[in-house]
This record gives sequence, C-alpha cells and structure tokens, in this order.
Amino acid sequence: MRDFIDLFRIRRDERRVALVALLALIALNAIVVCHYYYLFTPMGVDYWKLFIGQFRISGFDPITYAVVSDWAAKYNVYRHPLLAFFMYLPYLLNQGLMSLTGANCALFIVAAMLVFAAFWSFMFLVRIFRDVVGISLLDASLLSALCFSFAYVMLSAIVPDHFILSMFMLLMVLCWAGMKIKRKSHFTILETIVLFVFTAGISLNNGLKVFLAAFLTNWRKFLRPKYLLLAVVIPSALIWLFARWEYRVFVWPEEMARKEAKAKRNKQLTEKIYRDYADTARVKDSASIKAGVKKIVQQRAQAKYKRDHQKPWNKNAGKPIAQGEFMRWTDISTPRLASTVENLFGESIQLHQDHLLQDVLKDNRPVIVPYRWVANYVVEGIIALLFVLGIICGWRSRFLWTALAFFAFDVALHVGLGFGLNEVYIMSAHWLFVVPLAMGYLFKMVRGGLLVGLRCLTAALFFWLMGYNLYFLLKFMMAF
Repeated sequence: MRDFIDLFRIRRDERRVALVALLALIALNAIVVCHYYYLFTPMGVDYWKLFIGQFRISGFDPITYAVVSDWAAKYNVYRHPLLAFFMYLPYLLNQGLMSLTGANCALFIVAAMLVFAAFWSFMFLVRIFRDVVGISLLDASLLSALCFSFAYVMLSAIVPDHFILSMFMLLMVLCWAGMKIKRKSHFTILETIVLFVFTAGISLNNGLKVFLAAFLTNWRKFLRPKYLLLAVVIPSALIWLFARWEYRVFVWPEEMARKEAKAKRNKQLTEKIYRDYADTARVKDSASIKAGVKKIVQQRAQAKYKRDHQKPWNKNAGKPIAQGEFMRWTDISTPRLASTVENLFGESIQLHQDHLLQDVLKDNRPVIVPYRWVANYVVEGIIALLFVLGIICGWRSRFLWTALAFFAFDVALHVGLGFGLNEVYIMSAHWLFVVPLAMGYLFKMVRGGLLVGLRCLTAALFFWLMGYNLYFLLKFMMAF
C-alpha cells in the first residue's frame, strides 16, 4: 500500500516539471471547454442527441458527456464493461452542481477527470524513465513531453472519450511492473486482480495487458495453478459474466424498444403506401394491390441500401473477417502498409493537413490521407528510427520487453486483425507511449556530445510537433 501511495507523491525535484505539465494540460482542456461552453451547458435537453450530434473532433465519441449528464449504460458493455459505473459518482456530482448552478457541468467535470488522468500519465512516464530506465530528470521530462506532443496523445487528453483513462491505467501497470522487476519482486494475486478490474473495466482488451505484465514480471510463478485460478481465470470470468448481465439488464430492453418502435413505423408506412396505392391504382382486387405495394416497398428498400452504401460509415468500414459480436469489428480490406505509414505512425503523431480531424465514419475523410509536405515524412522517419535504435539499446531489459509486448498486442489487434484499422490513430493512447519509452534506452546508452545532440534532436521534434499539432487543432476548432 505504501508503494502505491508513493506513486501519487510529487517529489521535491519534480515539482517544477509537474506544475508546467499541469498548467499545459489545463490550458489544452480549456480550448474544448470554451469552444463547447454555450452549446453543452444548457439543461433539460436530449443530452444524447445533443452531444452525439454536435461534438466533432476526429472519431472520438462524447459518450462520457452524455453519461455524466444523464446516467445510462451507453458504452459498448462488452468493450467497456465497468466504464459506465465508474462514471456514476461524476454523474451524482453533476446532479448536485446542476441543482446549484442551473447549468449542466458535465463539460467541466469531464475536463477535470481528463486533466487528472493526463497529468498522472505524464508523471508515471517521468517515474518510469527515472526509476526504471535510469535516466536523468531532464531527459525523463523531455521524453515525457515528446509523448504528449504526439497528435492523438494530445487529443486524448482533451476529448471526452476513454483513451486517456486507459493510458493512465496502462502506465500505472507498467510503472508497477517496472518497480517489481527492478526490486526482483512479483505481482501478488490481489495486485493483479485490482489492476485487471480497473484496466479491463475501462477497456476490456487492455485488461489482457495486465496479465502480460504479470507474466513477464512473475515468470514461472505466474503459471502456478493458484495464481492462474485466482488472479486470471476467476476475474476474467466474473468481468465477462458482469458484462453479459449488464447487457441483459440495461442494453437489451432499450434495443428491443427501438426494434419495436422501428417495426411500428414500418407498419404504419406500409399501411400508408397501401392506402395511397389503392386510391390511385387502376386495379381493385386485393391480391394485385398487395403485389404492387410489395414492389414499392422493395424498391424503397433497395434505394435505401444503395444510399447507405455510399455513406462514410459503410463505405469506410472495411470488410470484416466474419459477422459476429467481435469479428464484425475486424477488417481485411484496408491496406496495411499505407495505414502504417499514414495512420499508425502518421496521423497518430502528426495531424494531416487535408481532411483535418474529420471522422472517417461520419465525414468524407478517406481512410488513407497523404501529407502535403515532405517534412512530415522526414519527422515520421526520424521518430521511427529513434524507436528502433531504442529497442536495440534496451533489448536486454525485461521491462522493455513488457512495454513492447503491450505494443505488439495492439499491432496484432489493429494491423493483424484490422480491429479499428480504418481509424487506428484514435487508439494511439493505448500504445504510442512505448515509442518514447524505447527511446529512453537510447538516452541511457549514449554519452557526451552524442547525448547533447540527442537531446537537441528530441527537443526539436517536441517543438515541431507541439507547434504543428496545436496550430492545426486551433485551426480546426475555429473553423466551426
């Protein structure tokens, strides 16, 4: 417990860095708060329709605004089984503030949560660099700042989605694993359960990374029957059963109500078509009228099918491996190499000038968008090279294996199976921090003039990315 408390203690020599990071994150969140203040603070409206219809920053979903305003299990319960329940206390706080202020304060409450999660993500990075990798506070601060200058890490820190919360938990897990590896200790059953419940509760697939960290820390002790049963099998089964219960209790009744309402509307429309056709058609026998009505209904259905296939959410979705609860999210048609260059290591780090922050499933943004400037590819190439050099320098580090296992899991999920590949950049906060973590081992390896040169190069990358991404973010926010 003492070690856990120490994670959230700001050390004396970290205070200046922490203060600068906190003020920067508050300022970034203020951009979103100010932009949406007049639109999102009125009370007594259809919050779901308001937030889903009006919030526009790339493919991020404003579901958290809606849940904190009017609580319901609105997240996908199989992908985020506990997230709605984690938002219940913020919802109660918002209800109290609503009664006091006469305004919906979800915008401010969510911003406070984002600042908290982003700030401690930054500090966990600093701790990992200093205490686990073993580099100076200057280098740790520089690499942590570089991470938050990446486009979709910066965006994750200011949008009302779950990604920065996931990054917070993943970096906590890595920090905890790093300390265990350094001290040659192990994850206990209770530690594994707690970290898994909170990490998987926010995003189920990230819960598997807790088990990866525990395995690479505990080694053979992870495979002991008692540990596997109590720390892995039972928690996994319970959270899955909870998700199934959550679906039956909260989601299924609403889905049935929507289907019944849709069936009622279709029936009323068919009856109207029947009456209109019967009044105007030359034939009068009921069989001929029914045949004519059936033909009209089929023609309308075919026309709707064609219209839907031209819409972005269908056109850019990619072809799944199979239809099913999870397999329908896969993608075998989106090109892997172009997606890696332009999205995985492109848009994730530097925003594209064209189709700026458009939603690939709602707007007319193509899945693959090239940069206008050669400089963007040069920056991307430098970062990729530093990443590879960092891996080479830290290849013998078990902690780096753990971080790379997180990265490899996401690459297999997104690039291999194609899960969310058409907008893979919005999930950058789940894995992009591994890039500066690997670079930390390059900083540890070099000395003298090489270290000074590496610091200058990293600082130049930071200033380029921060200035470039912030400029285009402000340009986008002022455009609508």
